[in-house]
Amino acid sequence: MTQKLLGFFALFIIITSYGQTTRYIYETMVNPDSINLVSMKSERTFLDINKDRSLFISENKLIRDSLFTSFKPEAKETQKKEEKEFSKSEGRKHMEPTFFEYFITKNIPEQKVYYHDRAAGKQIYYQEDRPLHWEISNNIEKQNGYTAQKAVANFGGREWTAWFTKDIPVSDGPYKFSGLPGLIVKLEDDKGDYKFDLVKKIIVKNAFEEPISSDAKLSTRINFHGDKAALELEFGKNRKSIAGNNGGEAMNFGGGRHQGGMNGGGGMRGGGRSGGGMHRGMGGEGNSIPMQPSGSGMDNASFKSTGVQNPIELN
Repeated sequence: MTQKLLGFFALFIIITSYGQTTRYIYETMVNPDSINLVSMKSERTFLDINKDRSLFISENKLIRDSLFTSFKPEAKETQKKEEKEFSKSEGRKHMEPTFFEYFITKNIPEQKVYYHDRAAGKQIYYQEDRPLHWEISNNIEKQNGYTAQKAVANFGGREWTAWFTKDIPVSDGPYKFSGLPGLIVKLEDDKGDYKFDLVKKIIVKNAFEEPISSDAKLSTRINFHGDKAALELEFGKNRKSIAGNNGGEAMNFGGGRHQGGMNGGGGMRGGGRSGGGMHRGMGGEGNSIPMQPSGSGMDNASFKSTGVQNPIELN
């Protein structure tokens, strides 16, 4: 009996520890347009750590994607519990835009970083191929409630200053940043366009994880934008073909119904509107209109729709 109880508690501990995620919440300030004088945008980003894996994602994207997933009956109960964990505002709109219309996963021990995005309803990702080279100084200060040490690195065309704490012995941080002997509690670039401040740490049971599709396209950092454009082009051609077929059917229907003079003109105009609508729905990186989701998550509902000109990586 004693052995059975010990076995049960051991199993319970394993299940509980596996199901728990440590969420580090960062207050993130972003300057969406470095050319024109605009106010900084603020949103919360999460760094979810579970064992040797981590997920960096914005709160707004996490809410949106998890709500979409919750449409599946088996996920509804879990979603109700999780929504209370990461969103306290009852009247908040769950379709708020996010500057981070992607998510990043890391294998912490191996320092492998993966960037995940979507193009035309399909997941696409690559493994970051540029290692971070940190210069750690002896400068130690109190940052966001932690005793932290300063480190500097050049990445993506910006010089980044990080403050990490050895009090949290996790070699990770927001976005693609990791590799320091402690968690990054503060991070900012030299141009003042991005700033991440750790404000809270919570434990989340059964935290939402972004599902990776079995047909997700693996790309490379160099080819990523080209592969993304190719997916969108292929999708656009397919939609245009479908729109053309629908237009032809509508034209025949119009001709048969009205006979003589109309000759299906109304049907042709209907097909034209349908095709135009699909083309607008495709959108471009800087002029996108949200589309209906395909798979998990929704496409392009981000600050991109307001004409973002200031990416986090300049090169």
